[in-house]
Amino acid sequence: MAGGLKEVRDRIKSVINTQQITKAMKMVSAAKLRKAQSAIVQVRPYADRLNRMLSNILSNLSGDASTSFGKVRDVNNGLIVVITSNRGLCGAFNTNICKEAAALIRDKYSKQHKDGKLSMLFIGKKGYGWFKRRYPELTYILDHIAVYDDPSYETISQVSSKLMEAFSSEKYDAIELVYSRFKNAATTFPTAEQWLPVPKMEVPEGTKEIKADYIFEPDQQQLLEHLVPSILQLSFHKCVLDTHASEHGSRMTAMDKATENAEELLKNLRINYNKARQEAITTELGEIVSGAAALEA
Repeated sequence: MAGGLKEVRDRIKSVINTQQITKAMKMVSAAKLRKAQSAIVQVRPYADRLNRMLSNILSNLSGDASTSFGKVRDVNNGLIVVITSNRGLCGAFNTNICKEAAALIRDKYSKQHKDGKLSMLFIGKKGYGWFKRRYPELTYILDHIAVYDDPSYETISQVSSKLMEAFSSEKYDAIELVYSRFKNAATTFPTAEQWLPVPKMEVPEGTKEIKADYIFEPDQQQLLEHLVPSILQLSFHKCVLDTHASEHGSRMTAMDKATENAEELLKNLRINYNKARQEAITTELGEIVSGAAALEA
């Protein structure tokens, strides 16, 4: 029985140590979440409005004005950019993003996948590890996998600029982004969206198409050459910031749940420990009484 008590004591000590770690990780994630949430909340309205404006402009170009970023081509070569974290312990956060990317391959790019003309670019290590085990036949681009830890606009814009150059040179005919859209600490949405070519604004069925009433100065073509790349870079940056906030929210939620589970486990272990100790005391008392009775006899 003494061995059993020692085993329970050691397990209680181990659970307490684990609980202290999960509490610390929860506090760290909460602090990082505040900063990440502030960043995405400030950027998202601006980026979303610019994206709508860009789609509207490209859907209503007139004259000789054009941009390669809105040109729709037959997709011979596709690229999927998967944005995940570098670390785990955040529940199903990374797995959900990877499953969304896998569904995109299956539903939209199955032909390119079969023909060996689909490439995957990873920002964050977890996505690469997940896909490498399941899709070893795909072409993987790891040049920018480490930029996830530095989500500044200057760093991320270098990646998006290279991707825009690759699209303009027709290396890729379509580029998709798969990331996690942040709503709050407990709710995130794995999302896949087409980045290039820029999707045209959809007109609801039964609604008359309305031309955008924009005045261009100095002229439409010069504006497109400067405006479109800037909006695309901001849109790409927003997706990385969304994923950052989602990661910290998911990890904070996961560590909070782990702390609660550890507390519940401790309660059960302490009950078992007390029962075992009482049983040991009862057994010892019984042995003492039996020994005394034997001596009296």
